[in-house]
Amino acid sequence: MLGSRFCFKNSRLTNSGLCFPRRIKTFQRGTNFYGCRQTRLASTTTDEVTDNSIKEQIDPTDLKRLERLRNIGISAHIDSGKTTLTERVLYYTGRIKSIHEVRGKDGEGAKMDSMELERERGITIQSAATYCSWKWGSRGDYNINIIDTPGHVDFTIEVERALRVLDGAILVLCGVSGVQSQTITVDRQMRRYNVPRLSFINKLDRVGANPFNIIDQVRQKLKIPAAALQIPIGAEDAFKGVVDLIRWKALYNDGNRGENIIEKEIPENLIPFATEKKQELIENLADVDDQIADIFLMEETPTQTQIIDAIRRATIANKFTPVFMGSAFKNTGVQHVLDAVCAYLPNPSEVHNIALDVRQKETPVDLIPYSKNPFVGLAFKLEEGKYGQLTYLRVYQGALKKGSFVVNTKTSKRVKVPRLVRMHSNEMEDVEEVGAGEICAMFGIDCSSGDTFTDGALEYTMTSMFVPDPVISLAITPKVKESANFSKALNRFQREDPTFRVSIDPESKETIVSGMGELHLDIYVERMRREYNIECVTGKPQVAFRETITAPGGNIPSQYIPAIEKGFRDALEAGALIGHPVNGVRFVLEDGAFHAVDSSELAFRLAAQYAFREAFQKAKPVILEPIMNVEVTAPIEFQGTVIGNLNKRKGTILDTEVQEDHFIATAEVSLNNMFGYSSDLRAATQGKGEFSMEYKKHEPVFPNIQEELIAEYKKKRTAEKK
Repeated sequence: MLGSRFCFKNSRLTNSGLCFPRRIKTFQRGTNFYGCRQTRLASTTTDEVTDNSIKEQIDPTDLKRLERLRNIGISAHIDSGKTTLTERVLYYTGRIKSIHEVRGKDGEGAKMDSMELERERGITIQSAATYCSWKWGSRGDYNINIIDTPGHVDFTIEVERALRVLDGAILVLCGVSGVQSQTITVDRQMRRYNVPRLSFINKLDRVGANPFNIIDQVRQKLKIPAAALQIPIGAEDAFKGVVDLIRWKALYNDGNRGENIIEKEIPENLIPFATEKKQELIENLADVDDQIADIFLMEETPTQTQIIDAIRRATIANKFTPVFMGSAFKNTGVQHVLDAVCAYLPNPSEVHNIALDVRQKETPVDLIPYSKNPFVGLAFKLEEGKYGQLTYLRVYQGALKKGSFVVNTKTSKRVKVPRLVRMHSNEMEDVEEVGAGEICAMFGIDCSSGDTFTDGALEYTMTSMFVPDPVISLAITPKVKESANFSKALNRFQREDPTFRVSIDPESKETIVSGMGELHLDIYVERMRREYNIECVTGKPQVAFRETITAPGGNIPSQYIPAIEKGFRDALEAGALIGHPVNGVRFVLEDGAFHAVDSSELAFRLAAQYAFREAFQKAKPVILEPIMNVEVTAPIEFQGTVIGNLNKRKGTILDTEVQEDHFIATAEVSLNNMFGYSSDLRAATQGKGEFSMEYKKHEPVFPNIQEELIAEYKKKRTAEKK
């Protein structure tokens, strides 16, 4: 089966029954990758000791900087409002002076959707990084690095590599649609890298919005304890604010863009419901936090500080997700999420990052986010800009200075960092130095995504991210032949995106591009047209058919055995039916004629070819097609639809295994009938179905299909001769 396998080791069972691994080792197609690089510092005694021991190794000044630093991602299913939320965050933190909407009806578009295609289609295609500063009440300013990620499953690698380097995340949920297919995928990615999350239920101004149904979905579908820290004031069109259950205040947004927060007493009619939900919050915390559990069992009421501390401990330990509410589009509730990022998500000193020491046979070593330590950083994303390759980097240890020299652990090359910048979407702000725990970008460095850089004092390598296998392939041809930009574009896209693969079919000589979906490949074809001025034609790749015989042939005269063998093998390369290779035949040399003058190696080689072709036509030749072993996994409610779709593609169902909440169907299907199946399966299962396939055997095609293929081949040959 295609894909990766996960081996969970040294796991810990939490009070909630969820298992969060200390380390994860992934195996992908024979190559070893270490998938998870982070261990969260939980509230147990052992973790507290680890937490303290790490902090003791950090300079107090550096520690104070780190405590006010957050590295977060904003992730969700498509159209849940991630980019709209990010736009408000940038506005309220003062990074942008005006708000623009996602689809760019005003000609601008959201700040983080800088690509022209993103603004035209109203979707996020590439993850974009920025940073901002937020004043959290009386506690002062906090620096926040933010990566806004795509919501479409076709661009899942952008989410994958963002979460690989981040310390926390905001999971955005639509107040109407709730937990959707890509929400489940994002949740799986967050768990893969042990990234704690806040949950923000967005779009509460929409008809049909029900935040408490969504919280139930989070608990049931994502299998993580969750509870509301707020309840809405009003619903749908009447939604106008939230009640803070911890501070016991009603909060409203005021001003032209909701800039001002107005605190009032909780409306009398909401007090009973607020009391009920606060009790529910405490009960959920008691399930995941020992200190609150003790208070709860003593039938005492925890203080505001005790509740806040418990939420932070449980969130960082990945035992719990606090839920916030609002409407980013209506400028309501966003500032409270920023407060929560500062209050509940970890800073870099609270995340246990691990590298592998190459000099010590890849022994795991702890990375201490102290700027005076030897430098260690990970290149997690590449972009081709007007100034050359732009490399996004997470600094895990030490500091990186402009003009300093760094060593690529993979290549052992020592290179100079000519320019160091902080990213603000597509804008760059030059900096002289970046400290431990920060995210930045550098120019002029030739590397690949996933490369580790050090200052040369250490030979460490960071653990790699998980890269899913492509699910769809297309043949691609430039309309103008021999275009140098065609290869240049494909090479660039491969360097930028590990899920975009390019290969040459050895039989058809077609260029094959593979990716995560039709939209994924469509975007790259469009980018080739816009960025490289290359018009391309795409189509279904040629299937690797084979030809064979079903009856023995006549005598084949020959004398020069080596030449005859060469002629025979030449003939096997292209069969007479549709020009594909021939297999399943045996050549028997029985007799032949020889002429002292006219005979030669070339003559016998050609004679063998012609003799084979003549015998081949008399031996009832057939066309063989590749049959794939297909395994489909989907929720049980879609079983009938999935089986029907496989039958429609003339598949043979071999086995169906029904498990607790999903089923696995195994079938044999012709590869020629599997094109487009990825999109059909997603549509039929609301994006929740997955499949893998591998080659099993070649079998004869149906007679009518053989006639169609032969006719198509003859038509093609006639056109080539003209």
